[in-house]
Formats: sequence, structure tokens, C-alpha cells
Amino acid sequence: MKIDIHPNRKRSMIRPLKAAGHMKLLLNDKEDTEQVFHIMEALNGNNMYRKVCEYSKSDLGRSMMERRRYLPEILDDHETLKKLPENTVGQAYVTFMEREGLSAAGLVEESEKWWVHHEKFDDDIDFLGCRFRDTHDLYHVLTGYGRDELGEISVLGFSHAHNGGFGNLFISYVGAWDLSKSAPKPKLIKASLREARRHGRVANALVTEDIVALLAEPLEAARKRMNISEPLAYKRALASLNDIGYEGQLSAA
Repeated sequence: MKIDIHPNRKRSMIRPLKAAGHMKLLLNDKEDTEQVFHIMEALNGNNMYRKVCEYSKSDLGRSMMERRRYLPEILDDHETLKKLPENTVGQAYVTFMEREGLSAAGLVEESEKWWVHHEKFDDDIDFLGCRFRDTHDLYHVLTGYGRDELGEISVLGFSHAHNGGFGNLFISYVGAWDLSKSAPKPKLIKASLREARRHGRVANALVTEDIVALLAEPLEAARKRMNISEPLAYKRALASLNDIGYEGQLSAA
């Protein structure tokens, strides 16, 4: 498969000081999702090019990039997803998104705050970046990690195995360090992140999945097929945090 890389695209540079500044803003406001995109840009270097090359060598990856399906329209069509059988990935996804007050379009809007300062090329790198963005909340549903701080840390650790990039690891490790400062059992926070990374390394990559087919699949069957294990360390850490009034809760069954 020939890779589509725009000729005007420049090599990405690693900028740790910029990442540190945006990480400070993110720690001050955990809901400021825009900062995540800045951190990724500052630390991921040419990871996206490497991932495009990697996925172009597999049947699933080639199919994904050739179809170029735009996921937010599919994921935000809640009326269609609600018509799926009970206990499917799609049903669980709608329940999760509506409970959390989220939408795929909302994540796109946050990323556009970053995009406004950058040139769009509409090549395979831009497409894959959007694919990583648009599948983020599906990771929550499939892995069982909630939208609490520990859940977000764990999802990033899990997805790093598939999405790559030092940005994911930086956010997850700094986030775990920050949360550990107020946790009654800091070792449980670190254990959750270690478990998430371990589970991510053996699970099938979500980004190359046929998302329409996945949404119609029974949730537990999808988890088994994709080799996604129950996040036991996360649940233990969350229970410990809840003992001191932590606001986090399990957001996916």
C-alpha cells in the first residue's frame, strides 16, 4: 500500500519544555482536554509517521486507511446505536456517553482548538490522528476504565501500546504521580497504571477495528475476542480512593 504523506508536511520536533508547560495547565484543570493535544504534539515526534507505516503493512490497517470512515458521525448517532441489541458495545457506548455528558463531536471541537494553529494536510497522518482521537471513549467502554482521573490515566497507559507516542506515557505517569500524592495507598495507583500498560500490550488494537461491526458486537464477546482483561488493579485503587471521598466512579461495566 502506498502511504499518502503530504509533501509540505515537516518533521515533528520533540519539545519537552512546551510539554511541561501544557502539562501544568492540564493538572490545574483536568477537564481542559485541549492541553492533551498540545502535549501530544510536543512529545510524539514522528510517531504518527511510524504508526502509518506500521498499519500499512497489515490487512486490517490497510483496510482502515483505505475506507477512511469518519467516526464521529457514526458514534454520535445515538438513536441508531440504541436500536442495537442489549449488552452490545454500541449500547454500552451510548449509556457511557450520555451519562458523562460527552459526544464525539465535543472531542473534535476540543481538538480544533489545537488545529486552528496548525496546517491540515488531509493525508494518512491526519487521518490516523483523528482515528486515535475518535476511538478514545470507546477505549473507556471496552476496558472498563471510568472517566475519573485514575481511569483517564489508565486508559492512556493501555492505549499507548497501540497508539504509541511518548505523550501518552508522559501524561499517564505525571498524572499518576500527582494523584498518588493524595491517595491513601499510592502503590495502588502505580499498580493500576502498570496493569493498564500490561493489558494494552496483549490486547488487539482498537484503531484498526471495523467500528460499525464492533458496535454491534456483544460487549463481553468483544472484550474476549480483543483479549481485554478486567481491570482488577484499577478497581482496587478506586475503592481505596473512594474511601477518602474521591469523586471518581466506575463508568463502564
